[in-house]
Amino acid sequence: MAIGHAVSSYRTFGAAKGFLKPAPHGTYSGPPHLRGMANKSPDSVSMLITEPRTVPWLSVVFGFGPMLPFVIGATLAWLDFKPGRDAWFDLVIFWAASICTFLAGVRRGVSFRTMGGPTSSQIITMLWLFSAGSGALVLWWLGLPSLTLVLLAAAFASIGILDPIAAQSGEAPLFFARLRPVQMVLPVVSLLSLLPIVQTLK
Repeated sequence: MAIGHAVSSYRTFGAAKGFLKPAPHGTYSGPPHLRGMANKSPDSVSMLITEPRTVPWLSVVFGFGPMLPFVIGATLAWLDFKPGRDAWFDLVIFWAASICTFLAGVRRGVSFRTMGGPTSSQIITMLWLFSAGSGALVLWWLGLPSLTLVLLAAAFASIGILDPIAAQSGEAPLFFARLRPVQMVLPVVSLLSLLPIVQTLK
């Protein structure tokens, strides 16, 4: 009853203000969060999306914030000695694999909002990143740290190359063209910098 009263009040207020107009055949044309209460959900929707070329501040925070553990972990692995070096190395590998699989999810998520539906390049990139992240954990578990570092570095380097291309073709947010090349330098350099100390690990 309370919901029905709220909808009725909204209709009356909207009609008085002029922003709520009657829809054909008596259907309710209010905002989406109330419209579904009176009508069935549509089979499809059309959306107009405006994307900035400049990187939004929130993407700067959540883009570069997760990159800091790479730099901090690699630095501490170089400065620390056994057994601390092993721990820092392991944490960098685990973090890198986690972020890699997360970015696979980002690519899949973007594909849901791509005009015309997901493209083959989006799906292939998603599968590559997920396979690289999970494969790195397998290599790490098998005791192959050098291959683990190279695989993860290759995955992050590919993001720095492929995401700007995807942004220009409308398969990723436009600001990825500016964000990704700079962002991916941090994990790539951090991971490769650990190669010389692999032999000092247990």
